[in-house]
Amino acid sequence: MTSTTAPACRVCGASLREFLDLGRQPLSDAFLTPDADPSEEFFFHLAVGHCTGCTMVQLMEEVPREKMFREDYPYHSSGSSVMRAHFTATARGLLDRELTGEDPFLVELGCNDGVMLDTVRQAGVRHLGVDPSAGVGDVARAKGVRVRTAFFEEATAREIAAEDGRADVVYAANTLCHIPYLDSVFRGLDAVLAPGGVFVFEDPYLGDIVERTSYDQIYDEHFYLFTARSVAALAERFGFELVDVERLPVHGGEVRYTLARAGARTPAPAVAALLAEEAERGLAEPETLDAFATRVARSREDLLALLTRLRDEGRTVVAYGATAKSATVANYCGIGPDLVSFVCDTTPAKQGRLTPGAHLPVRPATAFAEPHPDYALLFAWNHAEEIMAKEPAFTASGGHWITYVPEVRVL
Repeated sequence: MTSTTAPACRVCGASLREFLDLGRQPLSDAFLTPDADPSEEFFFHLAVGHCTGCTMVQLMEEVPREKMFREDYPYHSSGSSVMRAHFTATARGLLDRELTGEDPFLVELGCNDGVMLDTVRQAGVRHLGVDPSAGVGDVARAKGVRVRTAFFEEATAREIAAEDGRADVVYAANTLCHIPYLDSVFRGLDAVLAPGGVFVFEDPYLGDIVERTSYDQIYDEHFYLFTARSVAALAERFGFELVDVERLPVHGGEVRYTLARAGARTPAPAVAALLAEEAERGLAEPETLDAFATRVARSREDLLALLTRLRDEGRTVVAYGATAKSATVANYCGIGPDLVSFVCDTTPAKQGRLTPGAHLPVRPATAFAEPHPDYALLFAWNHAEEIMAKEPAFTASGGHWITYVPEVRVL
């Protein structure tokens, strides 16, 4: 007999209410070689739930971390000039505000290729990156950045504290939302963070995802979709407090959260302001999330209708940006090579491979002009301005960009 017990929230243990089902999905960054056996490709069920207790939005099914963050993990944070500038500014801000004492120390969770820590290194500040993917860690080490190849959890944190001392700042960008086991992470933070230190992290914001119907922000690696309310509840559960928030424009809309030990700092007015905004929008209400799910289904219908019409008219369509989030769109919408010929991407590790699940060929960005297609589906919509500035000849030749955020339209 099948159990009807609802899955429990990974943070507080309350029941989850599913509100969005994105179907059978592959690992978003597992690009296939052309000769790979498709029957060996890993798939899971991508559905999203809302905690009836602490309000945390999370995936209903967890993908084993070793499958996602492998040695050959292909994403490099330095690949975008916008993100390079963002992380340089972030590092300088932390150096100016938090890393000002005698012999300061910063730990970064998910340091990737060291794009942020390199600025800290150049400033002569002690640092350590923690990342489970050896490949990107080696890129960071080549810059002179200290990296520990490991998953961050309580045991890792205690070892770091014993070897390097307590950290003034623990920082994470697009990493905390990847980690289902937050109980171990927060016990680790308690072990490695100095009494007056702060944990600063930035991740995709549920408020922006709902507002823009950017459902492609939901994939295997994004286990949690944070709000100020759910982060405040999470922090309180582990003896911390949300003391500051900052809205960020990167990656389609993020929030930078600053946590300190409870009572150690006075919360900034921005915290109460964002909590009030979320309450006014009903961001934790089932009706709001159900309406979002309805818009997602409509977006799929509209995108499929547009691509099918263009194919039937004999138009050429390629995609731009073999992003992790494009796996959600391609597989949820059923976009295969019959609708989109190939995807252009600047990442060498992805070129010559096939996208997860949908098996769209990935070609270098130079293929975009050999010759230009009639239409280009902008998978990397969060880098639209940067991409369009690099490809002026496409629109000059009469080409049109297609986007699906916040709605399906031809630019």
